[in-house]
Amino acid sequence: MKKLLIAAATAATYLTGPAVAAPLCDDLGFAGLLAACNRGDTIEITLASGQPLHETGSVNLQSGAYYTLEITADGSAELAITGSDFFRAIWMNEIVINKIEVRPMAIDSLEFDDAGVATLSFIAIKPGSHTLRIPGSTGETQQVTFNIQ
Repeated sequence: MKKLLIAAATAATYLTGPAVAAPLCDDLGFAGLLAACNRGDTIEITLASGQPLHETGSVNLQSGAYYTLEITADGSAELAITGSDFFRAIWMNEIVINKIEVRPMAIDSLEFDDAGVATLSFIAIKPGSHTLRIPGSTGETQQVTFNIQ
């Protein structure tokens, strides 16, 4: 009886298979997940005093896909953006600031003292809802929620 139960469980696993998120393209080639066909649209966030971070407030991402997040500060105030839960849910490829590429192991926040642009490239990994926000703010428009599916 025990062997029959084990065989049934094994067959059920093969028939249904594990839930796997498909990449954006079928043939990733030598570049793997960083392949051009696996790239989602660029996400733009604006840091400006009294302005919303993102036009819709939420962004849907696909697990396993490669994205670019462009954060632009207008210099109207010294502002930061934080979101350790978001940064732990992605694999960070690099952060580019003034044509300097940084390849971090981990990140908690970015702070802009003046106007400038930081470009983050990453692969979405952990499904769920993750938030980037201006520290100390409580308004809905001062945060962006990333829904990784």
